[in-house]
Amino acid sequence: MTTKDYIARENQYGAHNYHPLPVVLERGEGVFVWDVEGKKYYDFLSAYSAVNQGHCHPRLVKALADQAGKLALTSRAFYNNKLGEWEEYITKYFGFDKMLPMNSGAEGVETALKLARKWGYKVKGIAREKAKIVVCNGNFHGRTITIVSMSSDPDAYNEYGPYTPGFVNIPYNDVMALEDALSDPDVAAFLAEPIQAEAGVFVPEDGFLRAARELCDQYNVLMIADEIQTGIARTGKMLAVDHENVRPDILILGKAISGGMYPISCVLADDEVMLTIKPGEHGSTYGGNPIAAAVAIEALQIIKDEKLEENSSKMGELFRSSMRSFVSPFIEEVRGKGLLNAITIRPNNGKEAWDVCLAMKEHGVIAKPTHGNIIRFTPPLTINEEQMKDAIGKIQKAFKEFE
Repeated sequence: MTTKDYIARENQYGAHNYHPLPVVLERGEGVFVWDVEGKKYYDFLSAYSAVNQGHCHPRLVKALADQAGKLALTSRAFYNNKLGEWEEYITKYFGFDKMLPMNSGAEGVETALKLARKWGYKVKGIAREKAKIVVCNGNFHGRTITIVSMSSDPDAYNEYGPYTPGFVNIPYNDVMALEDALSDPDVAAFLAEPIQAEAGVFVPEDGFLRAARELCDQYNVLMIADEIQTGIARTGKMLAVDHENVRPDILILGKAISGGMYPISCVLADDEVMLTIKPGEHGSTYGGNPIAAAVAIEALQIIKDEKLEENSSKMGELFRSSMRSFVSPFIEEVRGKGLLNAITIRPNNGKEAWDVCLAMKEHGVIAKPTHGNIIRFTPPLTINEEQMKDAIGKIQKAFKEFE
């Protein structure tokens, strides 16, 4: 079968809810992937920052295979010998009392929302059915009905109503609007991405996260950090909130806590919040399964052992400085932190971000546009200086094609 054959089969039998780049991948190793015709590419998307440790990291492959050969799933009807180990490891790793395991990022967000509302009613004393959660315009927290109810993107929410009530939208990176919203005594939580990734890598002004933390404390509101994409060293720190030394009340993790090997997410919080949910009030058949536990421990340990925080910071600086010094009529702005970066594309002679991505593919680098005119550049955190310089050269060649 050719690339066209594989694409045609997906189009015939699969839902049309994605518009992929026309490349069909069959193998990955480190920062590279290969298509079905043998062409090699730098992966500059990393499965939306899930593959921070690189494709098919041998330690992750071994952890998954070893555990899959022993015990894969018990459900939470019984204890298993791996979940407690993972819970202890990750709570000590991030400094929280408790962890609640789930599978997808959206499930992690839903869990955080339920925790926040429970806390609002049982601890803060908000009247029943009155709890509000403040969110930011431009957010992306997942695809469930409740989550799209807080979206400001018509593509995400249009024709999915009626919507879940209880959300208050404010502008991102606006301290005054945040204080006004949090002053409402019915607000239980403020939910935000420390950097808005899907929206186009929008980095808030220095001090915004610190101000948000202080306002949440002032008004007795939980601060929820969605670090599903920004966490696990993606921005040059273990968590993006670490850039301002902020500790959220609820931390949502996903994607890279498995290194792309397995769907894993979790929520971390202290006892006052986490223990508001009692047995039977929330759960997941697969959440906390032994494979997830084994893989997540190994994935997080790799980040420390291979010093991927430091490498992310260093390689991110190299990428941004190189692309900012590169002159192209297409490039409007280069922004980001660590290896979470984006280039805003200025349409030129009828060509747009999609056309640039197609050209990059031909040169051996794959990435994807978001919101039409923005390209995200998020390679695995294992990329070294030689590889980064080589990839930058290929990206710049693609841009030069349109001059």
